[in-house]
Amino acid sequence: MEVNELFKYRQDILDASKDDDEFIRQEPVLAELLPYMLDAKLVDSEDVTPSYFSPGYDSLKVNAYTVNDSKERLQLFIINDESIDESISEDDLCISLRADYGKQFKKVTKFLNLSIKGDLNNKVQDSDGVVKSLIAKLNSNEGIDQFDVIEIFLLTLTATVSNRGESIQPRKIHFDDELLKTKFEKNDEIIKKEILILRKVIDLNFIANVIESRGNREPLTIDFNNDISQKIEVIQAADEKNFSSYLCVLNAQVISDLYKRYSSRLLEKNVRSFLQFKGVNKGIKETIKNNPEQFVAYNNGLTITATNAIIRPYKKSLYLDSLTDFQIVNGGQTTASIYFSQKEGLDISKVNVMAKINVAKDVSENDLDELISNISKYSNSQSKVTDVDLRSKSPQLRKLKSLSESIITPSGCKWFFERAKGEFLTKVRHAGSNGKRLKDEFPKERRFTNMELAKYYNSWGNNPWLIKKGGTTCFRHFIELMESGIDSDDSLEINRAFFEKLISKMILFKRMEKIYGQGKNSLGQLRAAVIPYSLSIIYMYTDAMSSSNNFNLDKIWKDEGIDRELSEYLQYLMVAVNDLIKKYSVSEDYNEYSRKPELWETIRNCDEVKEMMTNDYTSSTLERYSVKI
Repeated sequence: MEVNELFKYRQDILDASKDDDEFIRQEPVLAELLPYMLDAKLVDSEDVTPSYFSPGYDSLKVNAYTVNDSKERLQLFIINDESIDESISEDDLCISLRADYGKQFKKVTKFLNLSIKGDLNNKVQDSDGVVKSLIAKLNSNEGIDQFDVIEIFLLTLTATVSNRGESIQPRKIHFDDELLKTKFEKNDEIIKKEILILRKVIDLNFIANVIESRGNREPLTIDFNNDISQKIEVIQAADEKNFSSYLCVLNAQVISDLYKRYSSRLLEKNVRSFLQFKGVNKGIKETIKNNPEQFVAYNNGLTITATNAIIRPYKKSLYLDSLTDFQIVNGGQTTASIYFSQKEGLDISKVNVMAKINVAKDVSENDLDELISNISKYSNSQSKVTDVDLRSKSPQLRKLKSLSESIITPSGCKWFFERAKGEFLTKVRHAGSNGKRLKDEFPKERRFTNMELAKYYNSWGNNPWLIKKGGTTCFRHFIELMESGIDSDDSLEINRAFFEKLISKMILFKRMEKIYGQGKNSLGQLRAAVIPYSLSIIYMYTDAMSSSNNFNLDKIWKDEGIDRELSEYLQYLMVAVNDLIKKYSVSEDYNEYSRKPELWETIRNCDEVKEMMTNDYTSSTLERYSVKI
């Protein structure tokens, strides 16, 4: 792609990040870029905790953070201020020097070092509660023990280029790993630790690559010569037309090191999640602890897929150099269990694991999906894999796409459903001179992606903590609902009525986002939690409570919005819920704790909610928005 094409993506992002006064704000820029990162599997969820901190001294900055579900990886986000300035020329936005990005990364690494040392504890205002809790966590024995990896993402609307040759060309820039040496106290013992620091640039080149891939992942290449210090001998088991198979034995330390560096990216096509040490995982841990030498006999091993392998012959043997598009499609729980067993202090040096490596030859993305699905389906699974888990292309989503293209709103408009992130921008590019007309026809507020679809649909129910899980978790739950009973009378009917109610939920959710606000003028710093929790409370006291009266979503569809009185009530409700999340959270990190179902159970049953939802103000408001069914 030509460099000048990259700046068209930049303008789209800037336009979508402007407030009512046409001022570009950093939090919406982050929200625009996170779905691309989710598509590339760099983050597990687009739901991060905003924690803007740029005090104006010591060149420190951080915009947001998140902690992965298994808690060992902290991800920090920083936005390059200059890159979102519309007055800067395109020439100045072409970055060729690594040092330019290095200066940005140093703002975060310095923040980390000062936080861990405790130098920032007394320099942060109490009003900056979110970043204060992050700093306190980094300065605690618990935090240092918890985080094995800290990943820093630099979000920059610049084009990374090479000036060599006759013309400027886009290129990738890579930053080497760093080790942050520290120590902490545990069980009255001082333990030294090295935290792995990873740095990645999220620039316009990255965005273009995600869009062009149409939702296909960026291949993960494992270089065993550089990433792993051990030689891995393999035996070729098959060499067929479409694939080759190799067998090998992997030392557990190799598996643990790979999981530490790449986390869930290793398991991207593996449909199971790590469920602590329960069931089979508990058995894996016990084997590691009591019979490590027998692990290779007791465990089913790993099944790995790749699209290319470099195998090196040496002294009548074969050795594995690298695998491209590396995925563990069976044995994900074994992989994670080995890592977390070592993290708990168990010795894994005597543990070995059998591995089968299947290398697909010259296959398309769809064929690779089918191959992986069949491998997962027919292998000796360590836990049940359902057909829903294996389905990568849903016929129900195709129905929704068709409905979005045919159904017109009461005002004569349509909504655009992006089945893959970047689909709309690609269509705009291909439309040429008609691109502006398409953007006018489908403004951002009338477009939605797969992940947004799942969020808006699931928000009207009894699982607000699930919305906070975001991303894949929320989408998988949505697909489960859509696909369950697809061949029976219990299947969810995807028709016009379903689509209209879906759009009504989107309108309601988006309007609540506007009411809550962002930044200094917002109701608080918990918008991503408060909105789904508030909607679930409304659902609980309308649709879930009555078999004859429902909340009138049809009115929202017909009006294509909500009236002033309902807006005022929603603000009243969200202010109350904001306070309740703070009151009943057992962690100072309110955003993270709102992902726990325990918090929802406490709030939904608390006296404050019961009183609020039965007072005259709520009763009269909900009565106006109720309809008999």
